[in-house]
Amino acid sequence: MATYDVAHRSAIVTGAGSGIGRAIALELAANGASVIVAELNADPAQAVVDEIRAAGGTAEKIVGDVADPDFAVACVADANALAPLRIAVNNAGIGGEQALIGDYSLESWRRVIEVNLNAVFYGLKEQLPSMAENGGGSIINMASILGSVGFPSSSAYVTAKHGLLGLTQNAALEYGAKKVRTNAVGPGFIHTPLVDA
Repeated sequence: MATYDVAHRSAIVTGAGSGIGRAIALELAANGASVIVAELNADPAQAVVDEIRAAGGTAEKIVGDVADPDFAVACVADANALAPLRIAVNNAGIGGEQALIGDYSLESWRRVIEVNLNAVFYGLKEQLPSMAENGGGSIINMASILGSVGFPSSSAYVTAKHGLLGLTQNAALEYGAKKVRTNAVGPGFIHTPLVDA
């Protein structure tokens, strides 16, 4: 039995092939949403789509890198092709290397900021106007407990998650009057492939 009714609307979940993203995609589908399973890797994305369909839900996969702005455009287009986009969960993220700031590689820094912060901006840039046009919606950005504190040897991750909170606040201020809610959640350590990496 559905906990809440989100039928007749679509939802985008990034990083939906495993962990928290997978659980969210399955829950949204179980409650009636048509889900876009957005994932970097095709096989886990297809597995989630198959699981949703086997349970009687509607889902499509889209494979790509959230750090590519064109991927955000494609996700929103695919979602609106299923049903009006009203839900987005910007969940994809990476941990990056573990190193002191003086030893942290520029390559890792740039990639973590690109995936964990810039990619959410790319998503919001497409999701917010679309949801406003569709009559409103709800966006959840996956922050972290490390978005409000420091943590040794994780400077890029901590910086990205702090920035994500500011971005979320701005999105809420700018689009709240257009009936689009934007919130962030900050989970602690959860046993997922990201933590295992």
